[in-house]
Amino acid sequence: MTKYLSLLFAALFCSLIFFGNLFYSVEASPNEALITQVSVISVEKLPPEAKKTLDLIKKGGPFPYDRDGIVFRNREKILPLAPTGYYREYTVPTPGIRNRGARRIVTGQKREAYYTQDHYQSFYRIKY
Repeated sequence: MTKYLSLLFAALFCSLIFFGNLFYSVEASPNEALITQVSVISVEKLPPEAKKTLDLIKKGGPFPYDRDGIVFRNREKILPLAPTGYYREYTVPTPGIRNRGARRIVTGQKREAYYTQDHYQSFYRIKY
């Protein structure tokens, strides 16, 4: 009898785990930031090309790439959630690469800036 109760308990436990994960998901509210995935970097520690891009952003250009200044949609949801149009992205040139490469600076309307060196897989918040 205890063998059957143990099997029944194990089956119930596995079902709860499976169906609990199936129907339960964690989503950030629009005001929550998934900031735990973002580290901080000082301007001094940025690569020289990123510093130059920051200077161009502060001056309002001119930018070397046509796509500089386009809306960054934050599809990865790594940066704090914000309405579409809140973020803009700018290319950080990579020496030895002919295309735009993976490095970007993303800016927000509140003057915050983020650096990614792996095409939005991770970010550093730039500390001025």
